[in-house]
Amino acid sequence: MDIIKERTFDEERALYASNGIKLENCRFEGPADGESALKESKNISAENCFFDLRYPLWHDNKLIIKNSEMTQNCRAAMWYSEDITIENSTLYGIKALRECRNVVIDGCDIISSEFGWSVNGITMNNTRAESEYFMMRSENINFKNVNFKGKYSFQYISDAVFENCVFDTKDAFWHGKNIVVRNSVIKGEYLAWYSEGLTLINCKISGTQPFCYCTDLKLIDCEMTNTDLAFEKSSVEATITTKIDSIKNPLEGHIYVPEFGELIMDDENARGRVISGRKVYCGCRTCA
Repeated sequence: MDIIKERTFDEERALYASNGIKLENCRFEGPADGESALKESKNISAENCFFDLRYPLWHDNKLIIKNSEMTQNCRAAMWYSEDITIENSTLYGIKALRECRNVVIDGCDIISSEFGWSVNGITMNNTRAESEYFMMRSENINFKNVNFKGKYSFQYISDAVFENCVFDTKDAFWHGKNIVVRNSVIKGEYLAWYSEGLTLINCKISGTQPFCYCTDLKLIDCEMTNTDLAFEKSSVEATITTKIDSIKNPLEGHIYVPEFGELIMDDENARGRVISGRKVYCGCRTCA
């Protein structure tokens, strides 16, 4: 690879259609305020670089970014690109990642609204992220040790696995399909409405009105604290290890729980059963 060291680029399409270059300690900033510095490029490595201009990495192939900084001015940094690895870097521009394929992010700090839309194939490890509408409509997702904060995350995603994560979020997993969450903490309101095939294992869940209008929902040995009006019109199989404040009109299935504060069954179509101790509760009676 050709090596470019300690250069500053500020012109429009400064390195357009490059192939096989390694950038070390370079800066993309300056008075010319040019966009799309590395558009249509491939086999690019950037280490200890500073990106302060818009749209630097569009329609690229085979990118490696390490120990680099993308500022708030570096908006829409990577679109329509594939085979991307980003390590130990900051991504602070809005819409930093979109319509990309085969992405690996490790040890990064992300503050980026509308991050990760329509991405196919993303692995994220040991990363902190803040965003709104995070990862919307993405698929083939694998997250480990990710700490996320923001609203409206993971909507319309499919085929995803999350492990050892902490999510402080509202309206997460709406309309999601085929999702597994293990050993994670999820805080937020209106969790996972309209999801299909969502499974949570050994998770800690809190927030009002979780898991409504779900299909094929499974909870295995999960904690649910400060949760009320849960499972409305959902088909669910759940084993809960803590008290639930209230359960409302589960459509079908079974909910095993040590204790609940209130069971609301005022919908004639609600046929789900709540099992607490040796008692079975359903819409019309209490069964021994």
